[in-house]
Amino acid sequence: MRFPFKNTYARLPGEFQEKVTPAAVSWPKLIIYNEELGRELGIEISDDDAREVFSGNKLPEGAEPLAMVYSGHQFGHFNPQLGDGRAILLGEVGGKDLQLKGAGRTPFSRRGDGRSALGPVLREYLVSEAMYQFGIPTTRALAAVTSGEEVQREELEPGGVFTRVAASHLRIGTVQYFAARRDLDRLRELVFYTNTRHFLEAQNTLDLLSEVVRRQASLVAQWMGVGFIHGVMNTDNMSLSGETIDYGPCAFMDRFDPQKKFSYIDQGGRYAFGNQPGIAQWNLTRLAEALLPLIDEDDEKAVAAATDVLEQFPPLFEAAQSEVFFQKLGLKHGDWALVQSLLDLMERDEADFTLVFRNLSRGRDAFLEQFKDQAAAHSWHQRWREESPDLNLARKVNPIFIPRNHRIAEVIDAAYRGDFSPFHQLHQVLSHPFKEQPAHAVFEEMPAPDEVVQNTFCGT
Repeated sequence: MRFPFKNTYARLPGEFQEKVTPAAVSWPKLIIYNEELGRELGIEISDDDAREVFSGNKLPEGAEPLAMVYSGHQFGHFNPQLGDGRAILLGEVGGKDLQLKGAGRTPFSRRGDGRSALGPVLREYLVSEAMYQFGIPTTRALAAVTSGEEVQREELEPGGVFTRVAASHLRIGTVQYFAARRDLDRLRELVFYTNTRHFLEAQNTLDLLSEVVRRQASLVAQWMGVGFIHGVMNTDNMSLSGETIDYGPCAFMDRFDPQKKFSYIDQGGRYAFGNQPGIAQWNLTRLAEALLPLIDEDDEKAVAAATDVLEQFPPLFEAAQSEVFFQKLGLKHGDWALVQSLLDLMERDEADFTLVFRNLSRGRDAFLEQFKDQAAAHSWHQRWREESPDLNLARKVNPIFIPRNHRIAEVIDAAYRGDFSPFHQLHQVLSHPFKEQPAHAVFEEMPAPDEVVQNTFCGT
């Protein structure tokens, strides 16, 4: 067994972390190990060791397990003390964070048990790896195990442990933690560490803010391009590195609806699909506020400089979103009115987001069958054809297969009965999301009315 650990976060002062040890589980079984990712990280491990390490029962040599501290705005309300309540960072391998989720209590668990139900483990594995295949910055899935124990949520559920790989687990909330305590020394240390790890060309705090703004604008535009709804865009769930992180009550839209939400706890729709760009900018404003003392000693100058950076977000997002959607139409550029008219038509007809865009490259009839208003769809299609689209480009960027919510629900239901074959089948299909797979065409389809899953849960 080999894990080439080189731990930098563990070298930071004690205020950044709490040392912890994963809690052993009674009867772990390995569901899946991402061998390709393991090789990229330089990990060498047998199946028996994988079962023990990725359940938290065995620490690999060089691991320095800890729980990270952070704060966060949760649904708009600031919580000064959060931290890893059910996640334990083992260390850094290949320059990436290696973290166990569901590995037991930490000092930040509060009233929680530090465990995870199996359902969220399977959801995060499938969705994060699908996002990777789509080419969208994301944390990765290295392994999933069953714990052999039950956890109490709304009812007793089988437990699991998920192993996540991230560029880092530094969050907007990490910055907020030290800013709220007015600990400028630690705040400076955090900025230096973040720039050293992620933004080597950054010279100062304002450069860090600019880079995070740029990356988040691009990231959210890419989410919008695949109909992804994060579900809980709290500031503690936004990474400084620009990766998608914390797949809780997330989902992909079937029928297009800008106000679509899936999170059961998001009753007001704060994090609905169409609100995501605005929420990203709101979160970035909270980041800027936390960094103000380091931007300039003069408050007015600091606010003015930070405001200039934040004002870059709308044009950056609009440019990124335009590029994403023009490519989905097989175009290198164009008039946004063409995109908007299609989205308006999709919303009126409750058309499936993924199928509409994919069927553009399958011919006019395949496209038209997605709409109720055939005349309007035909008119739009004619306008689009006049732009001489590149169908090969459209095929490259429009997935055929996405982790549809009802399919994930089927996977979880089967797993709770002890059958993991649906999980492995869906995972295999999603490993090639742009490839025609006639034998698995059923996975393309939107859910029937009685299959629709309206709500998802974070599973903590």
